[in-house]
Amino acid sequence: MKIHEYQARILFKKYGIPVPEGFVCHSVDEVKQKVSDDDKLRVIKAQVHVGGRGKAGGVKLANTKAETIEKAEQILGMDIKGLTVDKILVADAVDIEKEFYVGLINDRNSKSVTLMVSAEGGVEIEEVAKVSPEKIIKMPIDPTMGLMDWQARKIALKLFSDPKEVRQAAAILVKLYQLYVDTDASLAEINPLVLTPDKRVLAIDGKMNFDDNALYRQPEILAMREVSDDEKKEIEANAKGLSYIKLDGNIGCMVNGAGLAMATMDMIKLYGGEPANFLDIGGSSNPEKVVEAMNILLSDKNVEAVMINIFGGITRCDDVARGLVVALDKIKTDIPIVIRLSGTNAKEGLEIIRETGLPTVETMSEAAKTAIELSKK
Repeated sequence: MKIHEYQARILFKKYGIPVPEGFVCHSVDEVKQKVSDDDKLRVIKAQVHVGGRGKAGGVKLANTKAETIEKAEQILGMDIKGLTVDKILVADAVDIEKEFYVGLINDRNSKSVTLMVSAEGGVEIEEVAKVSPEKIIKMPIDPTMGLMDWQARKIALKLFSDPKEVRQAAAILVKLYQLYVDTDASLAEINPLVLTPDKRVLAIDGKMNFDDNALYRQPEILAMREVSDDEKKEIEANAKGLSYIKLDGNIGCMVNGAGLAMATMDMIKLYGGEPANFLDIGGSSNPEKVVEAMNILLSDKNVEAVMINIFGGITRCDDVARGLVVALDKIKTDIPIVIRLSGTNAKEGLEIIRETGLPTVETMSEAAKTAIELSKK
């Protein structure tokens, strides 16, 4: 689960992490009501779950109330990487002397939360990792001890030299780690963490993600959830026993088993295609699952062909075939579908499929190639 920057700021303030004052607005009228008449430098920032807002024109500065309203009109409703801006953050702007990056993430290699810092703040950390990986300092945190004060100061000394600045930064690191642990977060970023000319250390942008599996014990975090259309599909799929994640391609995938699903997507990429989703129907032999899966899969307007790849073990191929026939009878789609069945009751399943006139293949590579060809037609 992701939250917006303005929501991350609320959590930061709760844990004593210093942030500039600001408020969220959903309309220009709301901006007119909330912004004071005094001349003050403000920043207006689009609130969407995507990076690169500044480059897309979603972050603007304003010196007066009139300018703030004007910039808000420009940003509200704009499209940023396929997402429509329906809310903005209006915050006090600050003078910046230096920018830094601070982040916490779950690291499977070290089996711990890892603290990452860099003097290259204000840009996407992925770009820093790609161009100058040596500029990222990493430190695994012992889960039994947490981030101790001396460790925080040691890391802060990598970024700051003045003792007052080091103490400010170290305190922020400790508080951010406590917030991370308390909320079952999977990512917490301050980018940038800034030093102002009057030597204050402030968090002026924040990003947090949370473990979906822990939301049942995080009511405050769950209340912040703003579900997109794609996320609604993922939640709906999960409630029906399916694992679904939307991707950007045009080849819809229906597979049983996460490993086979990943291999199927790799096969599509290998032959020049782009998978439209990850969809695992699991190990059930319930035909209704196939019906539900097809409904979710075909609701994606980008899907131009479907590749169904079933390896029957617990999942019986004839049950999948029956479910597919029922699904297509209900949906009446003209999107081309290619089917590969192998394993338990594959022969019976293929006979059912052939009676419908749908194309069947024997291998994964053949299925991927055929799906890509059909998508082009």
